[in-house]
Amino acid sequence: MQMPDVPVNVPIDDPNADTEWNDILRKHGVIPEKPPSPTPMIQEALEEARRLAHENRLEGKDLDELAELEDEEDDEFLEQYRKKRFQELATINTASVFNQVYHLQKPDYAKDVTEASQKAYVFVLLTSSQGTNVESRVLIEIWRDLAQRFGDVKFCQIRAELCIEGYPERNTPTVLVYKDGDIKKQLVTLRELQGVRTKAADVEKILVDVGAVRIGDSRLQRHDNDKDGEQSSKKIRQGNTAGRGGDDDDSDWD
Repeated sequence: MQMPDVPVNVPIDDPNADTEWNDILRKHGVIPEKPPSPTPMIQEALEEARRLAHENRLEGKDLDELAELEDEEDDEFLEQYRKKRFQELATINTASVFNQVYHLQKPDYAKDVTEASQKAYVFVLLTSSQGTNVESRVLIEIWRDLAQRFGDVKFCQIRAELCIEGYPERNTPTVLVYKDGDIKKQLVTLRELQGVRTKAADVEKILVDVGAVRIGDSRLQRHDNDKDGEQSSKKIRQGNTAGRGGDDDDSDWD
């Protein structure tokens, strides 16, 4: 039976409803075809996310953590991850050529920072010239910790006024991140982090964000608890800000 012409001004309550009338309208091109239901696509995406999460469930675990899973994981699957971790450790050990904080001199800045950044990430800390700047002292301690753990990143330190004449004291500490001869990130004081309560883990996030350290690197795992970190920061904040504070700061530049 031939359908009569459908007038253009046919009232449509819900063009997406599964009704016989809407089927007739779609057939004659009055309303567009109903879009496919998103439910199957959402379900497929969820299944894929679960699959990837299961396959990558061992990502970021160190060798000790993998050993604890011997009774829970398939031996062959676990061995693959062990080999992967050994390879990662070997690569890190080969690239770990710094492992200390380098105290810069202005005449050598281009060689020790700009040129060095062609081969590795270089993090430069411009510190206060005064022992009363608590944020500088906090970051100096963090710099020492990170330099020892991330030996493939070069951590440098210099007093701001020795690096840039007239650099404002209020802008210290300042962090400059170099790679391939350019500044990739700049951090002026610790206001973007947690101020005097900034911890190494906060700076580790910067390492990851700029690409100096990959996500899941086992070295990102903190081995000292938060209580120790708080005690360390408290000790720095309570340090003598007069004579002894200046003497301690001077020892960093010998």
